[in-house]
Amino acid sequence: MNSPVRTTWIDIAPGYAGWLALPPAGQGPGLVLFQEIFGVNEHIRMLAEQYALDGFTVLAPDLFWRQSPRVDLGYEGAERERARALMQAYAAGDALADIAASVQALRARPEVSGRVGAIGYCMGGRLAWLAAATAGLDAAVAYYGGGIQTQLDRASGITCPLQFHYAEHDEHIPPEAVERVRQATAGMAAELHVYPGAMHGFNCWARASYHAPSAALAHGRTLTFLARHLMAAA
Repeated sequence: MNSPVRTTWIDIAPGYAGWLALPPAGQGPGLVLFQEIFGVNEHIRMLAEQYALDGFTVLAPDLFWRQSPRVDLGYEGAERERARALMQAYAAGDALADIAASVQALRARPEVSGRVGAIGYCMGGRLAWLAAATAGLDAAVAYYGGGIQTQLDRASGITCPLQFHYAEHDEHIPPEAVERVRQATAGMAAELHVYPGAMHGFNCWARASYHAPSAALAHGRTLTFLARHLMAAA
């Protein structure tokens, strides 16, 4: 049986593309899906389809387009090292420009009805945080967003609801970093969930750290959150 989700690459700006996944209904609230450091790889494309099946018009921008367009990397060895090099060369100013262009492009799509939010994983979780602060989102979700704790000065620019998902045993994000995020967002419309026994990347079925119980619980919480804050106005 063919999937009811239609997918294609689209142009966001000259040279800058994104993977678009349309829901079975043909339109729905917009959701920008910010990648991990491994590019718009199979995991990110499948996540786009998953959220499209849930009713969202999803755009996963190819953030490393300046360095290596449409790069698609795995999680170990040389490919992991290449991913880390791409991340380290990704300038902060370029990230903010890409965030703005992605949100603007998605809002302009005829397949988007109602509100627009963002979701991101690892590096993309940090970009979802930045998008909430700079791009006028209606909701944002960050999965194990590395570096958010170093950019908490952005909190004053955020007016939309937030949801955070962290692993209890994350070698990249220590508990004190999670606590800093919790404290910085305590007075905001924010949820923060920590998953016992989980490690960094627990949502990715292609990683050794995949933890199905945590991934399922997080997905359910994410859908409840997004339905409340994005679909109500669709």
